[in-house]
Amino acid sequence: MTSDVNQSRRRLIAGSAVLGGAAGAAVTWPFVASFEPSERARAAGAPVEADIAALEPGQLMTVEWRGKPVWILRRTKEMLAALEKDKVLLADPESRQSEQPPFARNEARAQKPEYLVLVGICTHLGCSPTSKLQAGDPSMGANWSGGFFCPCHGSRFDLAGRVFANMPAPTNLPVPPYKFVSDTKIVIGEDTKGA
Repeated sequence: MTSDVNQSRRRLIAGSAVLGGAAGAAVTWPFVASFEPSERARAAGAPVEADIAALEPGQLMTVEWRGKPVWILRRTKEMLAALEKDKVLLADPESRQSEQPPFARNEARAQKPEYLVLVGICTHLGCSPTSKLQAGDPSMGANWSGGFFCPCHGSRFDLAGRVFANMPAPTNLPVPPYKFVSDTKIVIGEDTKGA
């Protein structure tokens, strides 16, 4: 008889322990989950990965980071050559007044000259410029080497996002922090090279 009582007592204690553990986990889970950033917080500043494997020379793709458009342009050799040509026409050709990580303080404003990464928001009043990548675009004039045009107030930017002189935009387009995690993937919002 005492053996049956001990077995019943053991089952009752084991069952209580299991139920108590489950209840404890159920109560603790919301507290533990609160350490995870919310979807809103992730969208506000979490890094974004962009797959550039299919991006052909001369093509532009757009991803969203922190609620803003970020352009990734794979520049052709001709586009890179145009950067030097337009230098005398720019307000800040050396990008000394620009918002950018230290690695972008070069003529190409990029880690790898072939790939330009820019926040696609005009520094004048926050409009989104349009891409006018083709040299000699009839809507931009015969001397146009390619770049970006803000339709709101007429600011023009070259193929490195540098603003032309005497435009409403006060500074070059921002370069966000980013890093290459492979030859075909860029993470925007993280920088291992000093942002």
